[in-house]
Amino acid sequence: MDIKIGIENINRELAVETDQKREELKTALDKAFSEDEGVLTLTDTKGGELIIPVARIAYIQVGQEHSRKVGFGSL
Repeated sequence: MDIKIGIENINRELAVETDQKREELKTALDKAFSEDEGVLTLTDTKGGELIIPVARIAYIQVGQEHSRKVGFGSL
């Protein structure tokens, strides 16, 4: 799933591709926003972690979940 996150006072948005499901993302967001000094932690498709303080998040755009990759080697 592709996720775009706008951060306050930063001109560019963060673009993350993750294997997390939409429900997992909603649960992580609810938990992060309910904490006083909450952070949102996302894991990208390559195993890297992105940690964002929720107090600075301006918006989050969630794309559609990927059903399958198209290209060579995906038989």
